[in-house]
Amino acid sequence: MNIVVLTADEPLYLPAFFTRFLAERAADTRAVFMAPSRYGKDTTFAMVRKYIGAFGWLNFARLAWRTAGVKIRDKLALGRKSGVFQSIPAAARHYDVVCETTPDVNADAFLQRLRDLETDLIVSVSCPQIFKQPLIDLPRLGCLNIHGARLPQYRGIAPSFWMMSRGETLAGVTVFLVTERIDLGHVVVAEEFPILPDETLDQFVVRSKRLHCDAVLRAVKLTEDGDVQARPLTNEGGSYFGFPTRQAYREFRRRGRRLW
Repeated sequence: MNIVVLTADEPLYLPAFFTRFLAERAADTRAVFMAPSRYGKDTTFAMVRKYIGAFGWLNFARLAWRTAGVKIRDKLALGRKSGVFQSIPAAARHYDVVCETTPDVNADAFLQRLRDLETDLIVSVSCPQIFKQPLIDLPRLGCLNIHGARLPQYRGIAPSFWMMSRGETLAGVTVFLVTERIDLGHVVVAEEFPILPDETLDQFVVRSKRLHCDAVLRAVKLTEDGDVQARPLTNEGGSYFGFPTRQAYREFRRRGRRLW
């Protein structure tokens, strides 16, 4: 089976996911392609303004400092000998998997690249672009996407933040076969796990990425074995959330939660 992974160039949390995923599936993974880390038509500047508007300058400075630190450690190759990678390309190189950037996953030239790779299965891991039908129809076994909540609850952006902001004690993960409708399709794997009382958002995301990867690996195995018993997703009883707001962050803090 030839797997292609579509993802975002995100340095804080996704490298650990890919280290875990490629340790199991490097032999089947033909390539990892990273799309720009933004949503819709938002520029990097627009995303920065949204983050500052929601969480303030101090938290933005901390995010920028941590991101810069990770990138410096990646340049210096720190941690690689012990199997800790600071970027997705570093993890891919270790496992001898092609890793490239692509500006548009729906472009004709990119679709041809996927055909040339004889792609059987696409796995989307935080890919920030909406898949159009030609891309969805291209792989023989379909496109798997992972969402960090039990769908149809907490559809949209930043489900980890929204679950903590709204006082949830249980989180979840859903791996589903993609359709053109956002966060809708057919569920392959869905699981729940607790949100610990004293966890920061950062700690929760680090822990949940490991659980998310395990769920994706199970979904890939079910797909490979032809043992998928998917059920359709609907919007009924669900919820949708956009980018966090300042009011939501106040509620997050009121519940005793911290970002870091």
